[in-house]
Amino acid sequence: MSFRGTFAALGEPNYRRYFTGQAVSLAGTWMQAVAQSWLVLQLTHSGTWLGLVAAAQFLPVMLFAPYGGVLADRVDKRRMLMATQAVYGTLALALGLLTVTGVVALWMVVVLALLFGLTSAADNPARQAFASEMVPPHQVRNAVTLNSILVNSARAVGPAAAGILIGTVGTGICFLVNAATYLAVLVALARMDRSALRPAPQAVRAPGQLREGLRYVRDTPGLLVPLLMLLVVGMLAYEFSVVLPMLVHESFAGGPGTYALIVSAMGAGAVVGGLLTANRAGTGIATLSRAALVFGVAIAVAAVAPTLALEVVAIAIVGAASITFLATGNSTLQLESDPRFRGRVMALWSVAFLGSTPLGGPVVGVVADWAGPRVALGVGAAACIIAAALGGLAVRRLRPPRARSTADAMLLGRRPVLR
Repeated sequence: MSFRGTFAALGEPNYRRYFTGQAVSLAGTWMQAVAQSWLVLQLTHSGTWLGLVAAAQFLPVMLFAPYGGVLADRVDKRRMLMATQAVYGTLALALGLLTVTGVVALWMVVVLALLFGLTSAADNPARQAFASEMVPPHQVRNAVTLNSILVNSARAVGPAAAGILIGTVGTGICFLVNAATYLAVLVALARMDRSALRPAPQAVRAPGQLREGLRYVRDTPGLLVPLLMLLVVGMLAYEFSVVLPMLVHESFAGGPGTYALIVSAMGAGAVVGGLLTANRAGTGIATLSRAALVFGVAIAVAAVAPTLALEVVAIAIVGAASITFLATGNSTLQLESDPRFRGRVMALWSVAFLGSTPLGGPVVGVVADWAGPRVALGVGAAACIIAAALGGLAVRRLRPPRARSTADAMLLGRRPVLR
């Protein structure tokens, strides 16, 4: 593994500034995610409510992210991100003050979750598309993977810090700390050298731009199939905020410290997996299918791990597999999409990966309540395997007839089918 190749995107000063600001902010974001799940569990003692709160947070993404993508294609993405980060910080501050003063109620958490989700509907498409404006095209996959590594490094640090803070000074402090961390991203965005950015041509305001983007994706199999795969996996496999608190509570009789350990292990595994894949160039449906299959097997192992020690190891492997799947899917969409449509394409990525939670979160929560969190994990494993099968079928169908006899070889690691 080449050190220089693994961290190539950090050679771009703008990306390096952004990366540094995100490193601070994402640790706070994961801290808030753990604290919010634990707060809901304390208020309700219900996996169903965990799923419903997760659904509330991501419902606006499902409904409005496509419009956020249209907006991202029209405006300066850097300025748009500065606005969304300021709103995020304000909402985190409000939740922190409500919690530390002891007046927080479940309905308040739900309302603030909805507002977080509405902000995400604008933030996610712009943030995903902005990666390709900070680095040259040949470094897009590396930048996406490094960002995934950063997210999961924060997942290793933030939950551990949350576990300590929840156990010592209370849940509300986690929200207040997160509010402060958004300043780091705002400073990084403000200090960027705008002349060194590579902005995509801004779409002129016109009627029908959302439909135009949807038609573009529908007519481009190299985008449509990965989005369908991400939808299946995102809806049922990535509901860890719903399943893991119950797994800790019911299967291992643990508290917030144990929950933080599990989430941190997932983040640590993802960092290792990301470092191993950051210097690889594989994208496309075949590569994504392999990643989905490995991800599903890893979740299945985590679902049956009998002891906490084995569960920690299994969850770390899940983290490594998850980053490979996400980075491959994200990079495939970035590199396959026309720059004029990239904001709208990445908005659909947000809908598939995040916006599917309002559908999958309550389902997984109900399964966890009625059949147990291990069965709920098994549902996620099955979703990954179904997505892998969908990708494998697409590989066979989309290749010219005379080349279909080699499709299996392609799936086993040779050149991706669709680039």
